[in-house]
Amino acid sequence: MNASEQRPVGGHVPLREHVAQAVRRFLRDLDGHDVDDLYSIALRELEIPLFIEVMKHCEGNQSRAAALLGIHRATLRKKLREYGLG
Repeated sequence: MNASEQRPVGGHVPLREHVAQAVRRFLRDLDGHDVDDLYSIALRELEIPLFIEVMKHCEGNQSRAAALLGIHRATLRKKLREYGLG
């Protein structure tokens, strides 16, 4: 099975489809205006709520959150500081 045929997790719509819908809406809402840094905007807009929700899920435990995210705890701490979340 390739990435485009991936089955929904637990019978739900895959995260990638939610992201695709949000990106389509964002591009449509630009209404002809250009943006030069969509990649960095998209990463920031994804990472902030991702870190907030994972930290809530892990009850503030950065080690558990980093493990869940599959990143090093130092990387998580750096990102939390960068976004003013930690």
